Amino acid sequence: MAHQHEEHPGHQGPGNQHGHEDHGHQDHGHHHGHTDIDWAVMAPLLESQAELFAPLYERAMAWLAKEVTEPGLIVDTGSGPGVVACLFAETFPGARVVAVDGSEPLLERARARAARLGITDRFTTVTGELPGVLVELDYPADLLWASNALHHLGDQRAALAAFAERLAPGGTLALLEGGLPARFLPRDIGFGRPGLQARIDAVEADWFTRMREDLPGSVAVTEDWPALMAAAGLKPARTRSFLLDLPAPVSDRARAYVVASLTRTRESLESGLDADDLAALDRLLDPDDEASVHHRADLFVLKAHTVHTAVRTG
Repeated sequence: MAHQHEEHPGHQGPGNQHGHEDHGHQDHGHHHGHTDIDWAVMAPLLESQAELFAPLYERAMAWLAKEVTEPGLIVDTGSGPGVVACLFAETFPGARVVAVDGSEPLLERARARAARLGITDRFTTVTGELPGVLVELDYPADLLWASNALHHLGDQRAALAAFAERLAPGGTLALLEGGLPARFLPRDIGFGRPGLQARIDAVEADWFTRMREDLPGSVAVTEDWPALMAAAGLKPARTRSFLLDLPAPVSDRARAYVVASLTRTRESLESGLDADDLAALDRLLDPDDEASVHHRADLFVLKAHTVHTAVRTG
């Protein structure tokens, strides 16, 4: 799968489809094989969630702007509906931006967003799966952004080598992988056993391990991203984490994001959680319950993404 997950609420687990996370695709229940997902149906949710995470990505881009001097070509790998790709176009007004994704319905939304923003003269899309699709780029990238896309590829070392090959001399790879799982609720929510989200994190981590093991050509690696980028022939530069901090009371968009995230968690992790935790999730998702996430005044969103940069020196 070549999609980026902008809106990831937690570790790249099944409760966080295309975030997209962050974003977008980037972020988000990842059913990491996308053959069973109708992206045209998912697209509005992905786009809304990516927009929710926009402040985090804007801070990351402000940081990147100090690292990368006036890039001519920016490539967003696994761009999803293009929220982050368009933010790049706004942050770097002199750059051309290419949004790359495996889903044409999502790229249609990316093109529509670019048209609304008046940047179609320097915004293009390429449909295809990573990393092979990168050979279709007309020019090497000055900045290649890979947000929660790499972990969908079985051989991450080979994928990083392919990313490095598509960089111009002096070009930068910005790899968003890792960070911290999201938190939406206090440790004790007033019913059930305290610590529900921590237990969900543990189940998602096991799920993520199985997902990686089942990918075609899966190769286990120590997830030391700067070391892996160095092994791909790049010079590691800097690492920094960026925080999305939406305190209570949250906006309607943030509340909808939490509802969607926990709904996918409930659907995807049923076999991993005990009966008491499933009952607590059911209550949290019941719109008729005043203690649910549909109504709680103490609901918040707290999430960190980590970005690693490396430069092609030769």
